[in-house]
Amino acid sequence: MDSLITAAARALARGDALGALNRVALREDAPALALRGVAMAQLGDLERARDLVRRAARAFGPREAVARARCVVAEAEIALAARDLGWPEAALEGARQALEDHRDAANAAHARHLQVRRLLLMGRLDEAEAALALVDAARLPPALYAIHALILAGLAMRRLRAGAARAALAEAGLAARRSGVGALVAEVEAAARMLDAPAARLIAHGAERPLRLDKVEAILAADVLVLDACRNAVRAPNAVVSLATRPVLFELARALAEAWPGAASRGTLVARAFRARDADESHRARLRVEIGRLRALLRGLARVVATPGGFALKPAAGRQVVVLARPIEERHADVLALLADGEAWSSSALAIALGASQRRIQRALETLAADGKVQGVGRGRACRWITPPLPGFATALLLPAPLPAG
Repeated sequence: MDSLITAAARALARGDALGALNRVALREDAPALALRGVAMAQLGDLERARDLVRRAARAFGPREAVARARCVVAEAEIALAARDLGWPEAALEGARQALEDHRDAANAAHARHLQVRRLLLMGRLDEAEAALALVDAARLPPALYAIHALILAGLAMRRLRAGAARAALAEAGLAARRSGVGALVAEVEAAARMLDAPAARLIAHGAERPLRLDKVEAILAADVLVLDACRNAVRAPNAVVSLATRPVLFELARALAEAWPGAASRGTLVARAFRARDADESHRARLRVEIGRLRALLRGLARVVATPGGFALKPAAGRQVVVLARPIEERHADVLALLADGEAWSSSALAIALGASQRRIQRALETLAADGKVQGVGRGRACRWITPPLPGFATALLLPAPLPAG
């Protein structure tokens, strides 16, 4: 490897993309193409970066397996930055295995980190944790260790473990500063600020207040009955009843929880659950049926009792009742939560991340665009959707993830 290539690679390792381009911008050999691709990715021109990395992969000879594998890893990282979640997993795994076979431990670990970050973005937390456990963090250089710790913090935040997240971010900050990469230091600082931002709202006794992630964790660990409007579930110590696929029952449960210790009127329940302005006899009959279903699901956690004007929630063991809601409640909040990371998403990537149909996501984006909350850039398959981050709010609770165990 010649001196200019070596100098460009060192500049990229420091996050100095312009310094790298100054050395290789006019060269068309395979190593220079690869380094130019990485530099353009650091500068945010992802389409040109992807093209350069692919050209580099084709330019490397069949005997240069390590170089070709590194190009595949670089393309996977560009795809992740572009929120192309449909990028082939098998190609990245093949490249990771090739790097491991040729004893390129650092780049093999980087490839594993990309796999984990994709799983984390999609809410597949168990798989992400299992894959991350295969990385020997003690042998990573500072920059990679900072990324490893950031992923640990992200997992802890999605698991609602604020203490573990804060400890991981402290380690990430130390490693980022040792690496000397300014962008990495800034990323750690941004993640740390999220822990101090409101992650949810607590609604109880007719009043509400914002909660940080550590307070959310404390509420979920307390001996109370929680109507979790972030995950659409009812929670008590050692028990969780998911209502994620039962929107009518969830609205009834939330209306009852917000009215506690009082009762919710039949008119309020009909309006909340059935979106009906005036309750007629058919609505009242349906309400009785749905209340019966809710009683069956909440058996052991709470009773739903009839009152002269409606229904009331009576939690077991004399527990208090609280509602845990999103910090900002919007229609299509799950889509907004993913777009709030400031990256440009395709509708197909949003559908993959949320486990929803692409048509449902497209309708949500059209509605949000009509309201001026998102903006489409490009046309057809090249269209990407963006929105400014929600100011001052953490969105970790809005993202899809399995319910924490009770």
